[in-house]
Amino acid sequence: MSGEKQPAINGYDREIFHKKREDYLEWPEYFMAVAFLSAQRSKDPNSQVGACIVNSENKIVGIGYNGMPNGCSDDVLPWTRTAQNRLDTKYPYVCHAELNAIMNKNSADVKGCSMYVALFPCNECAKLIIQAGIKEVIFMSDKYHDFPEMMAARRMFDLAGIIYREFKPKYNKIIIDFDSINTRPSQKPL
Repeated sequence: MSGEKQPAINGYDREIFHKKREDYLEWPEYFMAVAFLSAQRSKDPNSQVGACIVNSENKIVGIGYNGMPNGCSDDVLPWTRTAQNRLDTKYPYVCHAELNAIMNKNSADVKGCSMYVALFPCNECAKLIIQAGIKEVIFMSDKYHDFPEMMAARRMFDLAGIIYREFKPKYNKIIIDFDSINTRPSQKPL
């Protein structure tokens, strides 16, 4: 049978089932994509932020996004960024993605874990991250770098020995195609 072409399996060339895909997502892209997908749950009209906590075995142990606290109607509380009275803005009420990811953890603790987050954490989230024992923060954007809250967060991370680094994606976009499950495997030449 050597040299002969293998018979097709269900109409597909057998060769395509013998090699793994080369264009799969690597772990960092996968975890940051989960953080960004989680952010899509946020109802905030201005900022959608997601977070994904991962343990040393590359298992997701918590995810979260920014939103109002449980039991507090997001139809009643304000979503605006500015108002004459700070109580009429979202800031005193909204729970950040990092807080929700820590609170939504599905393990006993998150000590020693890494957190992937769309936006560099503020000082309040930095405190939670430190207290939870998270060892590393991987962020996508640091657009508020010079704000006092982020400066304080970096200072606390440095003092606590928390590693923080900017995520450099291999791809600018990851597309989720719900129809792809119904299409045949690629028959590109190998």
